[in-house]
Amino acid sequence: MQPTSHWPQRLYLVRHGQSQGNVARDRSEAEGLATIGIDIRDVDVPLSDLGHQQADAAGRWFAALPDHEKPEVILSSPYLRARQTARAICEAGGLAGGRARTVIDERLREREFGVFDGLTALGIRQQYPEEAAHRTRLGKFYHRPPGGESWADVILRLRSAMNSINLHYNGRRVLIVCHQVVVLCMRYVLEELEETDILAIDKAADILNCGICAFDFDVQELDCAPRLALWNHAAPLEEQGAPVTAAPDQMVGSR
Repeated sequence: MQPTSHWPQRLYLVRHGQSQGNVARDRSEAEGLATIGIDIRDVDVPLSDLGHQQADAAGRWFAALPDHEKPEVILSSPYLRARQTARAICEAGGLAGGRARTVIDERLREREFGVFDGLTALGIRQQYPEEAAHRTRLGKFYHRPPGGESWADVILRLRSAMNSINLHYNGRRVLIVCHQVVVLCMRYVLEELEETDILAIDKAADILNCGICAFDFDVQELDCAPRLALWNHAAPLEEQGAPVTAAPDQMVGSR
């Protein structure tokens, strides 16, 4: 009996381009400030000029793929920086069959930082010393800041999102535009990793802005296990001459 796949044919994961929040956070950290100097909701933080350049480069990379490798469906976090990146990929011709509507799924959103929102590492230690100490003891995989999410919380909603993708897009090539922790947690889900595994991957390197991750699903295998084909792939930026950045995400807006 021929095995039947309930997975996509290929799943691409792309972190959004550099955002204005990344820039503001880096500046605040360098200046030793307790707060990050940007006063808009994190969901509304746009790409930086460099981020737009990176998104355009990623779009050209996808556009150059053979039609049988291009994504057919594009899903995005509702956050503006992710939607702008998805739009750039579509406008560059990165989808098989031409431009298509981006499917927005709130389960792909950035991890929520709760009371840590808008604070630098120094600000967290100053304003919430007991919570900062608790995070150090518990570890970031399970620590949930008040009003926010742990990595485990993100994983819970991503399991639900993958169930929907498998239902609606099985056998198709799917591109997800999202955020650093979401990319990492998708690896945890798809590869059935453990806490120590994913934290080691996270420690090895930050996820590149517009870096490419891809999973293939071999229907010839009875369990159709996901196979990591690309990880943190910088070629789209290097080939197009766009600067490579990888600053970790941090909530930067006020709520």
